[in-house]
Amino acid sequence: MNRPRTVRLDSVSSTQDVARDLPIGSVVVADFQTAGRGRLDHRWEAPAGTALLVSFVLEPNPVLSLAAGVAAAEAGGPEVRLKWPNDLLLGGRKVGGILVEATPDKAVCGIGINLTWAPPDGALLDREREPLLEDLHRAIKRWAAEPPRAVIERWRSLSDTIGRRVRVELPGGAIEGVAEDIDDSGLLVVDGRVVSAGSVTVLG
Repeated sequence: MNRPRTVRLDSVSSTQDVARDLPIGSVVVADFQTAGRGRLDHRWEAPAGTALLVSFVLEPNPVLSLAAGVAAAEAGGPEVRLKWPNDLLLGGRKVGGILVEATPDKAVCGIGINLTWAPPDGALLDREREPLLEDLHRAIKRWAAEPPRAVIERWRSLSDTIGRRVRVELPGGAIEGVAEDIDDSGLLVVDGRVVSAGSVTVLG
């Protein structure tokens, strides 16, 4: 039986690429990614050694992206907030992001957090990488095992999206309205309309 592994790399295309072939419980950490990515084919770029770049191999979970957000926010500190569906915010600016890729057998959860460098519109989390990784590992193991209802309730309490007016870019166009809530499966509710995916901009 394959045992979980912790893999540390100087450079990799993406921690997701390495983690995908590892057993559940494994962790992949890298100093630099040549092809880091986020949702919707967005690139994740950061100079070497300036970010926490990690992927966790976990049991499949329908609300894992939300659970990972909760874990990352708690590990990051009380000022870190969550923007639906997968951004970490600090002072209203993006400080990190989450990407979950799942199969029926396992899920690979990638998390990137800016530590000493950020793009002009981003934020930095003033934490050392190794203590943050330890806190994040503990938190994600806890929240990945929590019932969906508990995850969703905690996500709501950390949300910077709920109650705000938003614009959601969808394949067929865009909608604007108030982000009223997330439903029991973690989907965003905008003026009564359930949104399963899309790029969200907070308008006010």
